[in-house]
Amino acid sequence: MALGIDLSGRVAVVTGGTRGVGAGISRALLAAGAEVVACARRPPERPVAVADGRAADFEPVDVRDPDAVAACFDRVRARHGRLDVLVNNAGGTPYRLLDDSTSQQAARVVELNLLAPLTASLAARAVMADQPTGGSIIMIGSVSGTRPSPGTAAYGAAKAGLENLARTLAVEWAPHIRVNTLVVGMVRTELSHLHYGDEAGIAAVGRTVPLGRLATPDEIGELCAVLASDRCAYVSGASLAVHGGGERPAFLKAADREAGW
Repeated sequence: MALGIDLSGRVAVVTGGTRGVGAGISRALLAAGAEVVACARRPPERPVAVADGRAADFEPVDVRDPDAVAACFDRVRARHGRLDVLVNNAGGTPYRLLDDSTSQQAARVVELNLLAPLTASLAARAVMADQPTGGSIIMIGSVSGTRPSPGTAAYGAAKAGLENLARTLAVEWAPHIRVNTLVVGMVRTELSHLHYGDEAGIAAVGRTVPLGRLATPDEIGELCAVLASDRCAYVSGASLAVHGGGERPAFLKAADREAGW
């Protein structure tokens, strides 16, 4: 039995959907047949598109501004008449040890990575709740929320909260709206050099992952398409780890046991 993913006729919003992981998500949803609206503060240098020429619409919005988010979703509903999928992808943080941070800086990180997805989810629910078919919300979480996160403490705390938020919304908004989380590890994007250095540095970081490399944005996107589809109609409140096997335990290297990997 074929298990194709067909999102034809559905409308998806991807926050931060114009570059990096977000662009990979937008491309995957387009490839599955969805109409995609990519939201970001600035327009992309070139449209996010797939091989058949279909491209994502762009909506300018700062996801930290509740009024701007509500207006954005109103425009989506006015233009498309519906909303079937929301992917809360926008987020990020600079590297900064906590004792070098101010409480205001930490609050801004939490605002972007936890409160903004909540704001967008509430705006999406206002549309999805009126539809007989409901909808699907996908949170893009991080392994930083599942382990200590030195240098990105507020980010890790926000991502941990995001996963819990998704599980709670999955209960409160059932059975009409499904809510799930992708717990994402390291992904190679156009900005990877800022975090990992040159090609040698990126390769070295990739070797710390059991599968031997970083993920690609399109791989994250394809999993979003699967979660948004009817093939996952009974999946809600789930957290799917997408991290290539995680991290090799440091004690193995300390004990010189790496040869077995």
